[in-house]
Amino acid sequence: MVYITEDMVRRRAEHNECEIFSLEEVSLHQQDIERIEHIDRWCRDLRILYLQNNLIPRIENLGRLKKLEYLNLALNNIEVIENLEGCESLQKLDLTVNFVGRLSSVQSLKHNIHLAELFLVGNPCTEFEGYRQFVVASLPQLKWLDGTDISRSERIRASQGLEEVKRQVWEQEKEYLKRRAREKEEMQRKAAGDEKGNEERSKGCDGRRYSDDSNTAPVLEENKENQEVEENVMSPDLDDEQQEREFWNTPCSFTPESRLEAHRHLEEKRRAKEKEKEKKPKAPRTLITADGRVLNVNEPKLDFCLTEDEENNAIVLDLAVYRHMDTSLIDVDVQPTYARVNVKGKIFQMVLPAEVKPDSSTAQRSQTTGHLVLTMPRAEGEIKVTKTVQRPSGVRQTQRSSSSEDKKSKANVPERLEVDPSKHSAIDLASIVPRQSSKAGPLEASRMNPPATSGHSSFSEGFVDDPDVPPLI
Repeated sequence: MVYITEDMVRRRAEHNECEIFSLEEVSLHQQDIERIEHIDRWCRDLRILYLQNNLIPRIENLGRLKKLEYLNLALNNIEVIENLEGCESLQKLDLTVNFVGRLSSVQSLKHNIHLAELFLVGNPCTEFEGYRQFVVASLPQLKWLDGTDISRSERIRASQGLEEVKRQVWEQEKEYLKRRAREKEEMQRKAAGDEKGNEERSKGCDGRRYSDDSNTAPVLEENKENQEVEENVMSPDLDDEQQEREFWNTPCSFTPESRLEAHRHLEEKRRAKEKEKEKKPKAPRTLITADGRVLNVNEPKLDFCLTEDEENNAIVLDLAVYRHMDTSLIDVDVQPTYARVNVKGKIFQMVLPAEVKPDSSTAQRSQTTGHLVLTMPRAEGEIKVTKTVQRPSGVRQTQRSSSSEDKKSKANVPERLEVDPSKHSAIDLASIVPRQSSKAGPLEASRMNPPATSGHSSFSEGFVDDPDVPPLI
């Protein structure tokens, strides 16, 4: 059984900064609530209250809500309209698809003088003869009934034959109440039979019949084998499926008890599934393989864009995170070779094209789009692997020699050779040009027969022989 708690109301008061004493609107629909309580004490200023699609069997604990204008109790188990006299400002009441069979209980709404709209579609009382005429005549303040406008002429006709309509309605109510009593008895008997069946099953968990072995005759081996084959064929999964089909295909009357039974059946199935999930935990997703290879993972199925900022020498990852998701639900982890983002328990992992600096990386969230932008600068001195080509040794030697020659040519320093001074000798300038003919003048003869020189040089120590200067005769 689900109860209305303060935490439940406070979680639905986020638009009011989680303050419940000044709350004017609260929605408690689809919570499987089985009783209305505490709201009239915690939220005195309520104007709108949504309680549709629950398991509420009775209208109660709402008399203190003096400012309540709209009350939605559709899809519940309410059978009587009551305890709304204190809601002085009530203008609209929705009781669609309930089990209101006492049409005379509508007269309790006479004190709600501001009530303008009433919805009773899907209730057993709408099948009564004179239903609309009785409601229109009983509630003169109504302007719309089941979404249809009430005209002045319709109100006059309803008030003219009110006594006859009341008599018909009361007779139909009596028949309906007798039928409801029979339905309750049948449901009680069925519930008692189910309890006995559960007790018998608990005694024999496997569902077999047991007997005294001393009084039974020995069974043939063939019969034993046949029984074992049948037991292997019949599995518990098939039994569960058959029971599920029988439960939903068995016809039954639409009553509050049948609705509760269907709800409890669904709850049992849900709990059984949760137990199975607990027994079989989900295997964790592999993010990094055993050999150290990082995998690309996108569990939240988000759009992303990976770009390279050449100007800032950085890698930028733009992740389209949900716009209205709180930033506290996002966790970012940047590593040198990959980036990992945890979005509400789901992992997004991307391998980066180059090594980055995790310490210098930044994460920013856009206030307009909600996108998460990771800016990761590249690591300096990144080592790039290149393929080496083997070359013969001869080529390497020629490269070395050429490189040494280039170095010498680049150096603009003049080179000087040291010569032993004892090996200096006179230069014969006449012998530079060979004789062309036998007839030669005195000049040429003197050139051909130079004077004998001594063994040592006749030049001074500071003499410099310049070949451009002609010889002195």
